[in-house]
Amino acid sequence: KTNFVESQKSPLADVSPMYFGSKPTDGGFFFLTPEERDKFIKKEPQSIKFIHRVLGAKEYINNIERYCLWLVGITPEELKKSPLIYDRVRQVRKFRLESKAESTRKFADRPTEFKQNAQPDSPYLIVPRVSSENRRYVPIGYIQPDIIATDATQIIPNASLYEFGVMTSNVHMAWMRTVAGKLKSDYRYSSTIVYNTFPWADLLDNQKAEIEKTAQQILEVREKYSTSSLASLYDELTMPPELRKAHQANDKAVMQAYGMTKEVDGKKTWLTESETVARLFEMYEELVSEK
Repeated sequence: KTNFVESQKSPLADVSPMYFGSKPTDGGFFFLTPEERDKFIKKEPQSIKFIHRVLGAKEYINNIERYCLWLVGITPEELKKSPLIYDRVRQVRKFRLESKAESTRKFADRPTEFKQNAQPDSPYLIVPRVSSENRRYVPIGYIQPDIIATDATQIIPNASLYEFGVMTSNVHMAWMRTVAGKLKSDYRYSSTIVYNTFPWADLLDNQKAEIEKTAQQILEVREKYSTSSLASLYDELTMPPELRKAHQANDKAVMQAYGMTKEVDGKKTWLTESETVARLFEMYEELVSEK
């Protein structure tokens, strides 16, 4: 049987939906380097409330400092009083007017806004759309709502700790490695192919609680290394032993809950990755036939 899944517009299971981050379509004029940000704030101190940290996949994984103008709710007066922001908005409008795409030209009428605003107003889970094949786990995590996520990422507003635990486990990663597309040799994590098709099991409250506990441990260990980038925390050579241990405990909790075990010579052992994927495909087939 081929490992083939059909893309789904929404999750097969009852879990929080995943969206693209916000799409700027701005010719780069909304974005600021740390130096540009400092210049803006020095010249126009009032601009500080409109300047936010921004994360695409690259910035998130490599801890790169980048900023953007987030002008939701800016008044005409505020815009006029900030010549630096005003000039950037003028450039965005010009860029959109000159676009070949009609949908982009339409947005020239709203030059203070990203073309698509998907920004949540509470903490959210961020998933890079492209991630190196050399990592055992795609680095995902929680972000505060004042940090803007671009459409180089997928986001899950209000994702539960349990959902994070399952998604960051080897069970979900095995599914991702099997069904995700590739960009060169990197994995492309897509909501329609990877997340929405993933077969979530119906778990008992105590199983969910165990996964929440191990998921929390992963976040706590990462917090200890908050000055390290996720690229170095998830590099097979430089991953701190306690982070690996926290992930292994989470992997076990999820595999246990999903019943990913078998008997060998009267002993219970874990399924291999390919056996895990085979089991997930059985679950997927069941879910699809119920739809």
